[in-house]
Amino acid sequence: MSNIRIAFFDAKDYDRDSFIKANNKNEYDITYFETRLSEDTVRLADGYDAVCVFVNDDINKEVIDKLVEMNVKLIALRCAGYNNVDISYAYEKIHVVRVPAYSPYAVAEHAMALLLTSVRRIHKAYIRTKDFNFSLNGLTGFDLHGKTVGVVGTGKIGRIFIDICRGFGMNIIAYDKFPAEGSGIDYVSLDELWKRSDIISFHCPLTDENHHMVNADSIDKMKKGVVLINTSRGALIDAEALVEGIKQRKIGAACLDVYEEESNVFFHDYSNHIVNDDILARLISMPNVIVTSHQAFLTQEALANIADTTLDNVKSFFKEGFSGNEICYKCDRLDSCNQEHKKKCF
Repeated sequence: MSNIRIAFFDAKDYDRDSFIKANNKNEYDITYFETRLSEDTVRLADGYDAVCVFVNDDINKEVIDKLVEMNVKLIALRCAGYNNVDISYAYEKIHVVRVPAYSPYAVAEHAMALLLTSVRRIHKAYIRTKDFNFSLNGLTGFDLHGKTVGVVGTGKIGRIFIDICRGFGMNIIAYDKFPAEGSGIDYVSLDELWKRSDIISFHCPLTDENHHMVNADSIDKMKKGVVLINTSRGALIDAEALVEGIKQRKIGAACLDVYEEESNVFFHDYSNHIVNDDILARLISMPNVIVTSHQAFLTQEALANIADTTLDNVKSFFKEGFSGNEICYKCDRLDSCNQEHKKKCF
């Protein structure tokens, strides 16, 4: 069999470096495109066996139809989340694989780094001392020890974040639609989690059910001064409601590695441009908001795991006939998927 041809979209330098290293035997012919995959760019995939995409590529019905028309056989996500793919429409048309776990430690550690930076004002102190300003005024934080953290989503990342919080002596409560049995985690309802938590951290995939789970109503149920951390998907939080909650002093701080309209902004340098997203601009301007540009995954270990797993997924699919990391609309509905991933989903 000739080399498998892969069209790689939304390629950054760190992507190229990790995939070139993983492809050291040149088993794959990979063409790297800086542009995101969309209806306007899908024609670039003509002549390829597979496309490799990331979180902000838009794989909607029109894109899927074009890929099928061009005889592309596989969509290989180099990430865990797949809310940007129309999974139900892709079923019986084109196969989709993902990287279910690349480094849960990377994301959980970044969530804690954001929290510590925020509550101890490290970002402000850094800027001050660069100007030789060593005043401590306005830098007072609070202890994490003894505080209650509510963790939404207790998969691998959520459980690692819980372990980190336990190391700080925090009280932990959690919510998950599918609780981890025998984990010893104190599960509560969402309403109770909103009510009791000093800090809330999100570690769940985005679904139709939890879209904007943080909204005006849920914010109203939270403690005054609550700190929100989101390293999962931006649309879990209604950004307009978040801004209003901060303005009303209900939300004490927000630590955001994701944003619901990030696809046109994140991963690009706009330092010499005017960003047209007024909500994002307001959030960044607020002194109690920290925004990082979807970098929680960005460690050497994670990049290596993403590259290795993605190429293994492609190899398995084309040379063995299936991939254990395939995802379809039945997998998305966990309660209705009976397949053990020892064959193709269709």
